[in-house]
Amino acid sequence: MSFTKAKVALVFDWMTNPGGAEKVNLVLHKMFPEAPIFTSIFDAKAVKGFEKAAVTTSFIQHFPFSKKKHQVYLSLMPYAYELFDLSSFDIVISSSHACAKGIITKPETLHICYCHTPMRYAWDNWHAYIREYKMNPLFKRLGKKRMHKLRMWDRVSADRVDYFIANSNTTKRRIAKYYNRQSTIIHPMLNSSKYKISDKTKGYFLAVGRLVPFKKFDLIIETFNKIGLPLKIAGSGIAEEELKKLAKENIEFLGFVPDKKLRKLYSECEAVIFPQVEDFGIIPLEAMASGRPVVALKKGGALDTVIDGETGIFFEKQTPAYLKGAIERYQKEKKKFNPEKIKNYIKEFDEKEFKKKFMNYLQEKWEHWQKINL
Repeated sequence: MSFTKAKVALVFDWMTNPGGAEKVNLVLHKMFPEAPIFTSIFDAKAVKGFEKAAVTTSFIQHFPFSKKKHQVYLSLMPYAYELFDLSSFDIVISSSHACAKGIITKPETLHICYCHTPMRYAWDNWHAYIREYKMNPLFKRLGKKRMHKLRMWDRVSADRVDYFIANSNTTKRRIAKYYNRQSTIIHPMLNSSKYKISDKTKGYFLAVGRLVPFKKFDLIIETFNKIGLPLKIAGSGIAEEELKKLAKENIEFLGFVPDKKLRKLYSECEAVIFPQVEDFGIIPLEAMASGRPVVALKKGGALDTVIDGETGIFFEKQTPAYLKGAIERYQKEKKKFNPEKIKNYIKEFDEKEFKKKFMNYLQEKWEHWQKINL
């Protein structure tokens, strides 16, 4: 069968909040507009761009508060994805940071997983996840037992994938460690043409993302409380109220910000603060597409995107002292950061490049798959 005639299905993890994975999902949907989408939970009001898609959800979709509290139903996710009937498809592409890769396909079906990370809260981050997230102590005790079972399922389900694509070098290493599988790196993307360089900045620093513990907004706030520089925070999440109580008057919480306004915030800021360990992290790309440098922790996906002294500044440890030092360095060296050069650097991460690399990879694997399954 030719590649163009193959019947394709897309499988995504829950789609309840717009984020980096959802941006990749949207591009995959654009690449395969006729392919049906299977996901555990879908909030069409929160995640835009799928209005014309044929979306099939799991039984969890109809459970109380599933669109707001999907974490409550995490132990049911493996069962939900195994129930999806994908027997009529030739190619299944899963976009997974949790359970989407665990779908069951026929032996003849080619299953390629675009892996954003092995399940973060089941593996390298699970102790911090249980410790830091605000929840009933009883739920935490139960969570540890359930996580053990989920971890075993996650490892077994990884063997159902025929080929892994990793979104970064960090994810590639995690796939090798936790799944004992090799992978090919295809970085996530953005449409850089939507981002503009401002004539001048307005003196504030910017932090963007979901307000959850591992994003380290508490570190940003503690640092800016000490240095007193203006900071804007764009995003919302479970830690929002607690973070607001920590912040002084120089820190402004903007809540959820629409894309158009966010692009303006990027273009007019001094620099974007990015102190977390991400699997890849789309925020640095968005900042650089706007010509602005990134002050980033020297770990994780930022190592794939930020060049110290050219597109941003690295700091070594997640402490106020190290972050403060990096901000002070930016203030001394900010004239060396050329907005046009910064924007030009991220061309290799443009959406067109992602589509080309992904389609070439998929066609190559499909042709090989056809030969070995004759």
